[in-house]
Amino acid sequence: MDIDFNGLVAIVTGAGKGIGYQISLELARKGVFVVMNDSDEELINAVSARINSLYPDQTMAVAGDAGEIDLIQSLVDKAVEQFGQLNIIIANAGITLFGDFLSYEPEAFQGVMKVNLQGSFFLAQRAARQMIKQNTGGRILLMSSVTGQQAHKDLAAYAMTKAGLQMLAKNLVIELSEYGITVNTVAPGATLTERTMEDEDYKSTWARITPTGRAGTVEDVANAVLFLVSPAAGQITGQTLVVDGGWSAVSLSPF
Repeated sequence: MDIDFNGLVAIVTGAGKGIGYQISLELARKGVFVVMNDSDEELINAVSARINSLYPDQTMAVAGDAGEIDLIQSLVDKAVEQFGQLNIIIANAGITLFGDFLSYEPEAFQGVMKVNLQGSFFLAQRAARQMIKQNTGGRILLMSSVTGQQAHKDLAAYAMTKAGLQMLAKNLVIELSEYGITVNTVAPGATLTERTMEDEDYKSTWARITPTGRAGTVEDVANAVLFLVSPAAGQITGQTLVVDGGWSAVSLSPF
């Protein structure tokens, strides 16, 4: 299928590494102008420059906390100022703070909620306002997780946010479909990233318990995201696409 992305404009949060970086790279490769956000200013400037060295002038870097409302509005404003419109947002930024339910601290809880839920909700809201103003429709993609569907030890707060994003996508079908805006989520399972590979057993453990025989890659997730935000996916909205090699069908524990 030949899908034409050329000239569209996207925002990707949490774009400094891992899944967010790979999504940004693939979008730029397809001719999408990408506003890349990460809380680490040095990192996001470096990776934006790296992509621009391959695909000149396709990205711009905006550093800041994706859970902050002012930063969220700034991302939308900068996308329009720099590239003239906004067509796609990918609310990928999120934090994972493991902790036993009985001892989980309020500060940790609030931090997870701020980035994962507040950041995603208000990025979707501010982007939708711009898309409606343009009268061009658009694509909103929220990054969930298989932990939003299957229980996972020490991730009660994180799992709440990821399940909440799936419900947000469903609810926004009612709010945004009339404007030609689709809202979907992608729910990755075990995925090989810089963070997960800090665990030396991660790759082998998940290869053993995943039906496809391997953990996922950032390319696996990016491919799913690109389809859902493409012009070809206009009749898909309110859905969650699980990218986990079949793990959630069998749910074998890694512990």
